[in-house]
Amino acid sequence: MSGDSPCRLYLITPAAFDPAIFRDQLAAALDAGDVGAVQLRLKDASDDDVRRAIDLLRPVAQQRDVAFLLNDRPDLAVATGCDGAHVGQDDTKARDARRILGPDLTLGVSCHGSRELAMEAGEAGADYVAFGAFYPTGSKADAPVEAELEVLAWWHEIMELPSVAIGGITVENCAPLVTTGADFLAVISAVWSHPDGPAAGVRSMNAAIAAAPPAAV
Repeated sequence: MSGDSPCRLYLITPAAFDPAIFRDQLAAALDAGDVGAVQLRLKDASDDDVRRAIDLLRPVAQQRDVAFLLNDRPDLAVATGCDGAHVGQDDTKARDARRILGPDLTLGVSCHGSRELAMEAGEAGADYVAFGAFYPTGSKADAPVEAELEVLAWWHEIMELPSVAIGGITVENCAPLVTTGADFLAVISAVWSHPDGPAAGVRSMNAAIAAAPPAAV
């Protein structure tokens, strides 16, 4: 999962779904256009349910050369053949996650809007940092808007480590994030709740990314 330009799409799964049904939706989405990574996020599921979802969905992503990442659980990511894990500030500490994942699997860390947290994540061995939420989001009802464009611009100017922008991102509002230097745009509703289906959601988001003025090198 590299941060080479241009900006790419990063898909996060819905909060709840039937993996057997969702597998075909994921395949359709990934076949519709460029996607850099898929993150499985099942916050309240049992380990057995998470493992079942991984077994069904991981091959769909990996067969298409798309990184398959697990939210919160680097231990399960290693045990189930995922390509890496994403941790938040209240989850496994980044240094511990790096140790669990080893040197080769991908580690992403949520940094909200904080430059300090992003620097700490990089020092701890993160492969990318995630900033957000940039816009109000329905996926986390109590999530405030925590990040400003300035943090993306600052990171883009001084760091080579890729950044992921997250939080309420849509076709209509993604252009400033692309232009400011986000390497990936993480979306949920923009794809999975698209009125014409996930494939149309991926096509629409990729078209919006392509239409945005690129970030300065």
